[in-house]
Amino acid sequence: MYRIRKPTITDTNEMYKLINAYADEGKLLHRTLNSIYEYLQCFYVAESNGEIVGTVSLHILDKDLAEVRSLTVSTTHFGKGIGRSLVYAVLDETRKLEVKTLLSLTYQVDFFKKCGFNIVDKSNLPMEKTWKDCMNCSKFSNCDENAMVLDTFKNYK
Repeated sequence: MYRIRKPTITDTNEMYKLINAYADEGKLLHRTLNSIYEYLQCFYVAESNGEIVGTVSLHILDKDLAEVRSLTVSTTHFGKGIGRSLVYAVLDETRKLEVKTLLSLTYQVDFFKKCGFNIVDKSNLPMEKTWKDCMNCSKFSNCDENAMVLDTFKNYK
């Protein structure tokens, strides 16, 4: 069993390790501990038996667009629905905030398709996204992530 909840300061070291393990594999951007502190209110965590086994954050890009960030699930907890539950937590928050579209830049196309996302052309993304985050990525000039979006006011799976 697991539960999805908002994190506390005592969760940050486990969050840091989990996020940066994925970042070390080139699957996410690295996060500093200070960045996690600064954006802690934007995160959700999955907890199982007192252990943080997943993370996700929601970042508002503009009035019509929010982004799923730092989605992780511990490899020992794959296949239990944790990733989907984390995505749905940020989707629910996106709806409450009345933001129209949820974005994911991802390598996990099949997973996000199962969550209701569709692939879009990255060139259609707002420049604010490209310049703010992507400029600091080592893959900026040769990005191989897929841009996927979900209309937050449509039903999802």
